[in-house]
Amino acid sequence: MTTHTDEHGPLESMESLATRGGGGGGQPQIVVEDDRTGMHPVTLERAVLDHLYYTCMKDPPSATLLNVYEAVAHATRDRLVQRWIRTQRAYYEQNVKRVYYLSAEFLMGRALGHNLMSLGAYDTARELLGAYGLELSHILEEENDPGLGNGGLGRLAACFLDSMATLGYPGYGYGIRYEFGIFEQQIRDGWQVERGDAWLRYGNPWEIARPEYTVTVNMYGRIEEKLDDHGRLRVHWVDTTRLLGVPYDTPIAGYGNNTVNTLRLWRARASKEFNFDVFNDGDYRRAVEDKADSETISKVLYPNDESAEGRELRLKQQYFFVCCAIHDIIRRFRKTESDFDLFPDKAAIQLNDTHPAIAVAELMRVLIDVEALEWERAWDITQRTIAYTNHTLLPEALECWPVAMFQRLLPRHLSIITEINRRFLRQVQISAPTDEGRRRRMGIIDADQIRMAHLAVVGSHSVNGVAQLHTDLLRSHVLKDFADMFGHKFNNKTNGVTPRRWLLLANRRLAAAITARIGTAWITDLPQLAALERYADDAEFHGELAAIKRENKAELAQLIRERNRVDVNLDSIFDTQIKRLHQYKRQLLNCLHIIALYQAMKADPGAPWVPRTFIFGGKAAPGYAMAKLHIKLINDVATTINDDPAMRGRLNVVFLANYSVSLAERAIPATDVSEQISLAGKEASGTGNMKFAMNGALTVGTLDGANIEIREAVGADNFFLFGMNAQQAQELKDRGYHSGEFIERSPRLRSALELIASGFFSPDDPKRFDPVLHDMWHNDPFMVCADFDAYVACQEAVGVAYRDPTRWARMVVHNLAHVGRFSSDRTIREYAEEIWGVKPVQISMR
Repeated sequence: MTTHTDEHGPLESMESLATRGGGGGGQPQIVVEDDRTGMHPVTLERAVLDHLYYTCMKDPPSATLLNVYEAVAHATRDRLVQRWIRTQRAYYEQNVKRVYYLSAEFLMGRALGHNLMSLGAYDTARELLGAYGLELSHILEEENDPGLGNGGLGRLAACFLDSMATLGYPGYGYGIRYEFGIFEQQIRDGWQVERGDAWLRYGNPWEIARPEYTVTVNMYGRIEEKLDDHGRLRVHWVDTTRLLGVPYDTPIAGYGNNTVNTLRLWRARASKEFNFDVFNDGDYRRAVEDKADSETISKVLYPNDESAEGRELRLKQQYFFVCCAIHDIIRRFRKTESDFDLFPDKAAIQLNDTHPAIAVAELMRVLIDVEALEWERAWDITQRTIAYTNHTLLPEALECWPVAMFQRLLPRHLSIITEINRRFLRQVQISAPTDEGRRRRMGIIDADQIRMAHLAVVGSHSVNGVAQLHTDLLRSHVLKDFADMFGHKFNNKTNGVTPRRWLLLANRRLAAAITARIGTAWITDLPQLAALERYADDAEFHGELAAIKRENKAELAQLIRERNRVDVNLDSIFDTQIKRLHQYKRQLLNCLHIIALYQAMKADPGAPWVPRTFIFGGKAAPGYAMAKLHIKLINDVATTINDDPAMRGRLNVVFLANYSVSLAERAIPATDVSEQISLAGKEASGTGNMKFAMNGALTVGTLDGANIEIREAVGADNFFLFGMNAQQAQELKDRGYHSGEFIERSPRLRSALELIASGFFSPDDPKRFDPVLHDMWHNDPFMVCADFDAYVACQEAVGVAYRDPTRWARMVVHNLAHVGRFSSDRTIREYAEEIWGVKPVQISMR
């Protein structure tokens, strides 16, 4: 990002704008309605200049690129606001059922380019700025990526919001307005270093504060049980600590329609920000400590939970935004309805993984304690309203909270969960009277832990996985007892990604080439890409695809040069693995293959090796020591190889720091080979695999998650498959997996590990990677060693295919033509029709 000063900036040549658009006396003519909402190029020019003056308080000679971004953003937001108001009015007037998507993450990406595209104003803005010597691409770079998510979970939520708006479904997102995101990743001497991600330091022109909808959130305290005037037992939550949730709204624009939905994020504030008496007594720090403690809740996404304080903060975060959301949903319901039996007909609450699972207990609390409903009626309403999406097969990711923590922080919710558990276990006992093991396995409360996934399953009317294999494994393993008892609840909704951001916006060259051949219908109906099949053997299309890929690679190579100071060969295979750092995603498998390839190239330098550039990116959780050590290993390997003159132009390795949506938008269109190499049976779905395939990258992958469905769609001949399937991996584990045996049988793997052990990549600390080596020899929980030789053979097959440009291009076309079902539009239609029961609403601007 450029340095922002008050010195003369890039808009000096725009001063003449003040005299355009019909204004007299050298000033623009301000016609409020037209200048706020009009789409004519001259009107947009006037609007941008108006905001430059009156929002940014800058004249053209002193404006910086940041000021131009802010002016264009506000002019764009004005056009969204008109549609936003019309959308919300239509929902109220038609009294429609709404979807409420609760998620701890929303990895939205930059908004300006996407919103211009949705409004059909992208090219207009580019031409407007170009007329004054400015590049729209440079203006877009001024926007910080919102620090509201980390990985696939948050990006999926963003894609879903886009699809809901584009399809016209009444949808709302609810989450937390994290002030510092997860963290800004810096790489220092190869190590990940975490720094606060101050993404709001220059403000956010897209959000609108809504203090009039502030919610009071209670925590701690105790419960009292009393009989009411009718002799019914009532529970009161008293002596609580209060804080406030202040909402900030962001518009979510549909593509090519007038729908603008809402993402509502909550900021935590103290209910009493300043203790004046304490201040006057001279204790200045304690005077504001309530404010500091309360606002910590919305500071950081996923605080380190290695300490008890960190775990409690995570639970506070989850309850905070769920409480605010439930309050807001009921407030909106109360505007038009009074009979809570209608609540499930007006509200569908979708839990995006287990983070918002406390919504089951919170909705019950409000219905019973505030609305005075009887338990049975409240439970029926809760179950018919809430649906749960599971996103993981890893046991450690199925959140559990200590009962003692709940007792201290949320005593009323603990009592509700205890009663839900008692009633549920009675159902289990009736269904299987002699199976004590089932009751123990299915309990929501297990000894001193509360199993949040179990609470979500029991409290929902729908439980879905996010790929067919994932759903099958939920039914057969992870949640088998629940699937046996509640088979009707379980269903599959394979994930998808929005083609608007991930193809139309991120890869405009490829999008234009597609549109030139099959028209624009694919943008909102991705299966239309099937029409590209007729070009599978078209030499002209092959040549255009190759030229587009090379241009995209050149842009990424420039970024690599600027950030990593490494020059890469544009004729090399760009092989990319960008995703959250976790052992099950097996970045280590990729790294070990690179080491083995390096050794082979050094041993036989005259062989016709296909040049390769391996690209990594992703963040490791701050407390995940092994994943952070893997990052260090990758970077040490990269330094060694990149510094070896014999590898120049033949083999490079780069780790792109601070992976984000905007970085993915640069890397994915430039990629030749997509690495989707998790151990089969561990990845729920994956969505990066879809984004890469949508951009013409070929997949190297296992039969895991959505890889299976992608391979079925594009054809086995157009997918590089390797490794065990989920059943084979499970059988190997059941027999007793001994990684050392696989190392002994694989000379290449053993040699790679021995090179690491020798200190070749870490001469300053030869023992640095001993924990990695020990894990490989004696543990290897995700069976890297078992799949290594198959992976190496698969990579050799990639090289053979790449040497044949016609074959490679044909495979690319087959991938492009058959990714249509992996649009998030398809996924959202399935949710809407099969789980939520919502209908699209057409928004008219007349």
